[in-house]
Amino acid sequence: MTSPETQSRTLAYGLAPGPVDETVDVRSEEMLINMGPQHPSTHGVLRIVLRTDGEVVLGAVPHLGYLHRCKEKIGENLPYVQYIGYTDRLDYLSAMNNNMAWSMAVEKLADIEVPIRAEYIRVLASELNRIASHLVSFGTYGLDMGAFTPFLYAFRDREYVLDLFEQLCGARLTLSYINIGGVTWDLPPLFLEKVAEFCDYFEPKIDEYNELLSFNHIFVKRTANIGVTSKDQCIRYALSGPMIRGSGIPLDLRRDRPYSVYDRLEFDVIVGTGERGTLGDCWDRYWVKMQEMKQCIRIIRQCIDLMPEGRFRAKLPRNMKVPAGEVYVEAENPRGHLGFYIESQGGPIPYRVKVRGPSFVNLAVTGELCRNVLLADVPAIIGSIDIVMGEVDR
Repeated sequence: MTSPETQSRTLAYGLAPGPVDETVDVRSEEMLINMGPQHPSTHGVLRIVLRTDGEVVLGAVPHLGYLHRCKEKIGENLPYVQYIGYTDRLDYLSAMNNNMAWSMAVEKLADIEVPIRAEYIRVLASELNRIASHLVSFGTYGLDMGAFTPFLYAFRDREYVLDLFEQLCGARLTLSYINIGGVTWDLPPLFLEKVAEFCDYFEPKIDEYNELLSFNHIFVKRTANIGVTSKDQCIRYALSGPMIRGSGIPLDLRRDRPYSVYDRLEFDVIVGTGERGTLGDCWDRYWVKMQEMKQCIRIIRQCIDLMPEGRFRAKLPRNMKVPAGEVYVEAENPRGHLGFYIESQGGPIPYRVKVRGPSFVNLAVTGELCRNVLLADVPAIIGSIDIVMGEVDR
């Protein structure tokens, strides 16, 4: 029998204690952890309640509503044209794409024909905005994984795009440039030449980004084989954008249900291949966005070459009234399918507005992806979903 004094001395020196009674039932206790709503890796005011057992996450439940601003109800109390400014503030990283989706819905409902020059300008502006959005995703995802340098590179080159937007419409983030019937202003002098210079400058940078972060050994270890989304999950949760393409499903509305002048342009739909791990993991979703930026450059160059002369906006009455009816239109936002449902009872203001937000829908799979993973994997998974809370909460 070991004396208490001997036992205490043994523990003090870090030596092994005496024999262990294996009949004792030793169990760990689960703990709930609030990740957010103010957390550096949640990409906005998102609260996720994690059920943990030590370092293992057993379940995750997203809690929304911290940024709710009644966007749909506001749409039911404003004229169609005035709502453009509110679409900027849905996914505030891709204002051009939001403007375009809303404008297409109203144009379809009111049977408005958009001039062909305006269509090319819209596509050019939307693809520039897609690059700017993916650059934010690239930079902040590096921050989530502990890499600070990519963030600086991404925002340096994003400033180039924002400077182009400032020349185009006077704004840098909330743009309100694509409008019902076309665009607000025509292209300024030498604008296409400046866009071409940006394309020549930026395209080689994507390969530099890949060397800097995409193929970094630590980054690959943090993202490969983590948060795997199967094709079945993608279909069950109605995922879209890089989320579904990262799992190998080539769904892109620009090609599958072409709108504007996308059917006249050549580009590839990028899908994940499981190159660094399992098909549909965090790395695949990240890689899709990196490669999509090259396709954006390809589309922009075609728009520059094919840009026609003519009007940049259709003639509309000052007090535009939309005939009674309903419409649902989807467009390919940088984060997936952005849809607008509008019901009109005749008049200048919609009767009903409903927004189908890609970030909101994609976020629904969080509970399945954040099950039986390590606590450190949660920021990797949420960052790969690439949500913008302004569009999640609306």
